[in-house]
Amino acid sequence: MTDTNNDEIIERNFDDRTEEDKEAFLTQTWCNNCQAVDLGMVEPKEYELNGVIIVEGKCKVCGEVSLTEVADESTDGEWEDER
Repeated sequence: MTDTNNDEIIERNFDDRTEEDKEAFLTQTWCNNCQAVDLGMVEPKEYELNGVIIVEGKCKVCGEVSLTEVADESTDGEWEDER
């Protein structure tokens, strides 16, 4: 990942999550390339960028990058455009 906007990427350890959380992140995915849900993700990496926690991996079907933004409890169920 290239730092083009002087955004600080803070590496996190995906393996520190509970088994239940890891399973959810790895199976409940959306692939922008396949345009399908729950195809699965492999090679997960977790990091924080501009205060947002992201889990990034590759779609199990097509191999394209898949990103999941992790909502914290204070924003759970609230989307940016709903504010």
